[in-house]
Amino acid sequence: MTAPRTPRKLLGRLSLPERAFVADALRTETVGGVLLLLAAVTALIWANIPALRHSYESVADFHMGPAALGLNLSLAHWAADGLLAVFFFVAGIELKRELVAGDLRDPRAAALPVVAALCGMAVPALVYTLTNLTGHGSTQGWAVPTATDIAFALAVLAVIGTSLPSSLRAFLLTLAVVDDLFAILIIAVFFTDRLNFAALGGAVAALAVFWLLLRKGVRGWYVYVPLALLIWALMYNSGVHATIAGVAMGLMLRCTTREGEQHSPGEHIEHLVRPLSAGLAVPLFALFSAGVKVSGGALGDVFTRPETLGVVLGLVIGKTLGIFGGTWLTARFTRASLSEDLAWADVFAVASLAGIGFTVSLLIGELAFAGDAVLTDEVKAAVLTGSLMAAVCATVLLKIRNARYRRLCEEEDRDEDRDGIPDIYEMDDPAYHLRMAEIHERKAAEHRRIAAERAAAARHGLAEVPGGAGEEHGRPA
Repeated sequence: MTAPRTPRKLLGRLSLPERAFVADALRTETVGGVLLLLAAVTALIWANIPALRHSYESVADFHMGPAALGLNLSLAHWAADGLLAVFFFVAGIELKRELVAGDLRDPRAAALPVVAALCGMAVPALVYTLTNLTGHGSTQGWAVPTATDIAFALAVLAVIGTSLPSSLRAFLLTLAVVDDLFAILIIAVFFTDRLNFAALGGAVAALAVFWLLLRKGVRGWYVYVPLALLIWALMYNSGVHATIAGVAMGLMLRCTTREGEQHSPGEHIEHLVRPLSAGLAVPLFALFSAGVKVSGGALGDVFTRPETLGVVLGLVIGKTLGIFGGTWLTARFTRASLSEDLAWADVFAVASLAGIGFTVSLLIGELAFAGDAVLTDEVKAAVLTGSLMAAVCATVLLKIRNARYRRLCEEEDRDEDRDGIPDIYEMDDPAYHLRMAEIHERKAAEHRRIAAERAAAARHGLAEVPGGAGEEHGRPA
């Protein structure tokens, strides 16, 4: 007879190595998210103070780079096409690591974030499209509300101080990474209107060289950094969005360890590059992209123009319903059940947090309405408005459950035997129970000693003052 299959759990406890990796990645992303918020606020202030507005536009439009190579770009353009390539490079590594060495190497485990991400992109796009078909607006911006900004979302968590369990944080991180990959595919397929096949062929050839060098085990930043810059420049001149180069190189890195290696090359490089991505690339992009003119009339127009209303509804409603619905459908059709530590209300709260679509949504907004500067700024204002509304909704929902999250986090972090490994991961290890038995025996011996001393003191006191005569007016003498 075969043993009955144990029902699979959704959003269950992470493995110990995965938990450590996610914690390290989230610390960096949280710091980057705070810098991102500061950069966005700085951009809004800079662009809306009349005395400073001209200087903001001048700096963002300042051109630099070799014109002969087709790279004489504005600083805003360098941030969107250059610095974001670093961001997508890290996203490519993270996705590769999750799929070949992380908890998602099991196809059944990988199904949840992939389905949730796909639904979390399809539903906002549908909401936007329906809003604009009904209101006779432009459907060009259907992809704007499809992206999730993990750094911004984690910054919100850091600000509100919620103790979100590691399984939900990992779900949010993986969901955003998958989301970013699909977003870059959308950019490559739908926002490429011209192709330079010579440059594209050169980029593909350079990527092949990059891959061969990795396969041969060639090391040295002085080899790969110039080659990466060449790949990026060729990809940019090909007409395909240059951030594709970052994703492609990230996916090529080896993310499995070999004998004698503590970390794979992919993990090592990600550890080095992630602070650059989260702490410099994304905040600088925000600085040059979030500087839109904001006024009472402009904010009112966000809810009256179909293009901007579609973006807001897509982020706030579409994202939440899409991710929550995708998660529920995964549970329904795979006959898996939600972890007993969580409730569906928790999934809904995290889904609403994913409605923060700042970075990639701003990028897609620029591409979708490239020929209309006024509408581009209005769509950016809609992205900011929708992201803020999603953050407020998520804050309220998460705060309601925060006491429960705090208890879960305390249980996850408890380490009574002080061996550096949370106790919850050692329940099946006999050595752990032997260590705990010794600890309890020492505590019991100490309590027996204290009890014996108190008993001796009590007997001594009774011998000196028989019959309780040491008390006066009902109080000890």
